[in-house]
Amino acid sequence: MEIIIRNEVPADHRAVEELTKQAFWNVHAPGCDEHYLAHVLRNHADFIPELDFVLIAEGALIGNIMYTKSRLTDGAGREKIVLTFGPLSILPSYQRRGYGKRLAEHSFGKAVELGYDAIVIFGNPANYVGLGFKSCKKFGVSLDGDLFPAALLVKELKPGSLDGGRWHYAESDAYHIDAGEAARFDEGFEVLEKKETPSQEEFYILSRSRIH
Repeated sequence: MEIIIRNEVPADHRAVEELTKQAFWNVHAPGCDEHYLAHVLRNHADFIPELDFVLIAEGALIGNIMYTKSRLTDGAGREKIVLTFGPLSILPSYQRRGYGKRLAEHSFGKAVELGYDAIVIFGNPANYVGLGFKSCKKFGVSLDGDLFPAALLVKELKPGSLDGGRWHYAESDAYHIDAGEAARFDEGFEVLEKKETPSQEEFYILSRSRIH
């Protein structure tokens, strides 16, 4: 079966937003707003079009990954630009079949070509340690107050690029979306039932867990 990974083009936008809604619906909360996030990211200054990829399998667009620039700063005032990806979306009927891994690994290679040397994300460790991500604490990467969330994960694209320092992570404000605008945007999509799922409780626990 032929698999194509290429950059997203404007003609893909609606299909990407639709698959993103399906991929995230009821996963983290009843409903989702990741499809609105995909919509607004494209026009943000931190968005990186060169790392916006779609995956096509069986003749259908079934996956997408998007990146923004984010920032690490240390106690000496040094700032380092790193990457954050998300949403990473695969249509539900194609999940757990390796497509997300292929899409992510393709993007990692392109990120290296563009000169980036580290990626920082929030995610379920079970989904990302197999892609080379490790706990933020192993790289001295924290949030305000020296907090080390269990879900804050780091991958060095270039070994040693974080050089054993102590870093504060700040994601792009592109991810700070308006819930009301997201709800209005969703009105233009297929109506899906909102419900509670076990994955939402898992997300609640992981997103509030800290490493000491």
